[in-house]
Amino acid sequence: MTGDLPSDRVKFAFEPEFETIPIADIIPLRIVGSNVKASLKYGQIKSSIHHSGLAEPPVVARDRNDRGKFLLLDGHIRLAVLQEMEVREVNCLVATDDEAYTYNKRISRLAIVQEHQMILKAIKRGVPEETIAKVLNLNIASIRTRRRLLTGICPEVVELLKDKHVPMNTFTELRKMKPLRQIEAAQLMVTMNKFSITYAKSLLSATPPAQLVEGSKSKKNSGLSQEQIDLMEQESANLDREVRLIEESYGKDHLDLVIAIGYVRRLLENARVVRHLAQHYPELLAEFQKMVDS
Repeated sequence: MTGDLPSDRVKFAFEPEFETIPIADIIPLRIVGSNVKASLKYGQIKSSIHHSGLAEPPVVARDRNDRGKFLLLDGHIRLAVLQEMEVREVNCLVATDDEAYTYNKRISRLAIVQEHQMILKAIKRGVPEETIAKVLNLNIASIRTRRRLLTGICPEVVELLKDKHVPMNTFTELRKMKPLRQIEAAQLMVTMNKFSITYAKSLLSATPPAQLVEGSKSKKNSGLSQEQIDLMEQESANLDREVRLIEESYGKDHLDLVIAIGYVRRLLENARVVRHLAQHYPELLAEFQKMVDS
């Protein structure tokens, strides 16, 4: 007896050949709003398609109610870019079963640490900085800043923030702290889900001088009296303790919310539900998608 399955029991997830489909016949199941189109990531995807072509084809499924139409399962930003470029048709990967594909796939947003690592790999392979800048829709100075992003940042902090969307300037503030304080600050950021430069500056201001690297002490104290600094350090220490105390109860308090979001997420994994909402209640579908993506 062999381990091979009979051919009539094998079901492929996708049709064997790419299909060239008019964009007008593709029905998006996610709204790409003006805020997304104004984002840096949208500009990077647009620039990448313009300079390098479409690296990853959209994934579609045939509409069961109209075989001439296709439901867009993955690639909403790519399709929006192609529409903006007035492209009329696109090669697509056609899924054989729309029920087996999760409609609620999140838009892929590259975290800043991941982007840094990608740039380093590209440079190591000999890709010129000018080419990387064009593909990412950035200038050369920005590429060089991203390349040096983790200089002076300890490995534990890199691990904590590797998949977080952290502003580059936040790393500038972390770099002024010694490693142990960097880790404390990063842990607070993750716990509070707050990575802004303003929050990083407040953590830096509340850092004792002994926990700062050389050259950062005088800048940090500018405009503050010693009494104010001592008060900020005390309040920061109190905040650290309070945050750690409420972590457990915070999770319990949000149990109902997690269950509700999980239920909505399961609904959005049902192709028939999503198809019905897309055709009759697109605004409601958009709100549900925002809820599970938040």
